[in-house]
Amino acid sequence: MARPPRFDTDQILDAAVHLAAAGGPAAVTMSAVAQAVGAPSGSLYHRFAGRTALLAEVWLRTVERFQESYHAALVSESDPRRAGRAAARHVVGWSRKHPDEAALLLYGAADFGRSEWSEEHTRRADRGNRQVFASLSALAEALDATDAQGLDRVTLALVDLPLSVVRRHLRAGTPLPPHAEDLTEECTQALLR
Repeated sequence: MARPPRFDTDQILDAAVHLAAAGGPAAVTMSAVAQAVGAPSGSLYHRFAGRTALLAEVWLRTVERFQESYHAALVSESDPRRAGRAAARHVVGWSRKHPDEAALLLYGAADFGRSEWSEEHTRRADRGNRQVFASLSALAEALDATDAQGLDRVTLALVDLPLSVVRRHLRAGTPLPPHAEDLTEECTQALLR
């Protein structure tokens, strides 16, 4: 009977997230992750075909967790303005709860080798992006903001603005201030009027 693995996939990916948050995608190597969890490098190759697969899984697990909760915030309210404010607050609140993951998401899928991902990894990334973009489009339509300027306004309010609040603090290595959610919501509300 085979013995159970000492390290589960989530432990490995958690270590990779921490490495990426601290040193960027380049810091996520098979040997660095193995060392971080105290596992032999060979055990990582039993779970991931190579570094490309590891990077894809690190990115996808992180972005899928964020997108799932962000999508839920976008559809949490029947009033589109309240839903928009909830989604903007969510970006900041999620980043506060998950600083390593938020730091990782300051990079893009391309930084995690998307051009070399398997077809399945690429499909997963595209599926999540489509869901979020569809939710943003539906919210824009509910706000009657479907022209180019309206869509830009919604994107600014629900994506760019909350990310800028988070990015500044994550890059500086400072905690998000207690008022970050409120300030983000106020700005989002002003943009969605």
